[in-house]
Amino acid sequence: MSYIDEVRLDYDREERKGVGEVIYCPGKSDSQLSGIAADVRERRMNMAFSRLSSRQAELISEGEPPMIYDPVARLGTIEFSPPPKLRASVAVITAGSSDVPVAAEAAAIAAFFGCDVKRFFDVGAAGLHRLLKVLPEIREADIAIVAAGMDGVLPTIVTGLVPCLVIGLPTSVGYGIASNGVVALNTMLSSCSPGMVVVNIDNGIGAGLAAVIAAKNAEKISRRPQ
Repeated sequence: MSYIDEVRLDYDREERKGVGEVIYCPGKSDSQLSGIAADVRERRMNMAFSRLSSRQAELISEGEPPMIYDPVARLGTIEFSPPPKLRASVAVITAGSSDVPVAAEAAAIAAFFGCDVKRFFDVGAAGLHRLLKVLPEIREADIAIVAAGMDGVLPTIVTGLVPCLVIGLPTSVGYGIASNGVVALNTMLSSCSPGMVVVNIDNGIGAGLAAVIAAKNAEKISRRPQ
């Protein structure tokens, strides 16, 4: 354990879980974030920083190696060595363009931990022909993450059309009764389409990490002797 003010970094998480810690940045002070970044660089660890503002990114970007910041995904990464490439491919899909920031977060964290990620954005149920156009490519994926707000129906549609595991990612996009993603969450939880699991509202990191863990376990199973 290392103490940086009130922060204890979990250096053993990758050994326990197969994926390392991701630093959630909102609410952290400048000194905490600077201390974490310095400690990570000193230990030569790969690390991801989620929900990182552009101002926070500027604060901790300098150093070796420099941090790479994705302003859409709001994800910053410090990488000393590329992660082992996983064989599983992940399709990240959104219902609308307003769902992109959360989906981009899921895509970026899955890629950071070694997945081959392809993005299929703005293919929601209001124009189903858009989904059907890219469906052959999506069906090639081993895992799909589907982000949707409003009525949240797209993950159910996708799950009924593909053979792989689908991770439903409700977003807080929507008017009035959509209740900041509660309707989308309940729609996904109520789905009758088998093969879908659901993460919390706007939890792109959780969706991306779930895909990574599923991919890693699939590879472990494939290596077992018959």
